[in-house]
Amino acid sequence: MPDFFDVVLTQRAARSFLPDEVDDETVVRILTAATHAPSAENSQPFVFVVVRDPELRAVIGELTARVWEGGARDAEALRLSPGFLREVEQGALGGVAGAPVLVVVCGDARLTFPEAMEASVFPAVQNLLLAAHALGLGSALTTMPVLAGSGLTEALGLPPEITPLAVVPLGHLPKPLGPPRRRPLAEKAHLDRYGNPLPGL
Repeated sequence: MPDFFDVVLTQRAARSFLPDEVDDETVVRILTAATHAPSAENSQPFVFVVVRDPELRAVIGELTARVWEGGARDAEALRLSPGFLREVEQGALGGVAGAPVLVVVCGDARLTFPEAMEASVFPAVQNLLLAAHALGLGSALTTMPVLAGSGLTEALGLPPEITPLAVVPLGHLPKPLGPPRRRPLAEKAHLDRYGNPLPGL
């Protein structure tokens, strides 16, 4: 098992996957790590729908592509470099849906108040991403399928109290990913007041 800091400092989004299966034991291990994330009042409102069915994965891929081509690409083109834009587009137009496992992460409205829902679910997503990376799998966080109206809810038969918040593909990588791109910590950390440099940087 790799060192914790090695995992954290090398995890990055994967947008293409091999078709090789990810076994049930590995998925359970990853989701168990996800459930150990903190949540408001220990409410644990996260719900995971593991999608293996090829037809359902194709539906999620279609929802993702619809959002991408319906305006997300134009918005991203204003912010991303051409190379990064191509990478994101590859994922949006089939790469992500090509993963053998898609984990749809949802929130259960019965377990926490609305203002705390996302803050109580997304730490679980982070644990999921790190656990997958620690076990040698690729993963990513995408919210595009969630933005496609009620399509995801209908496809998965979610009851009204269960709201989809993100989709995380899991799969083996066709090739190792390079290091993640990160801005220097000195640009992000301040001492006491904004603009004061943090000692040691």
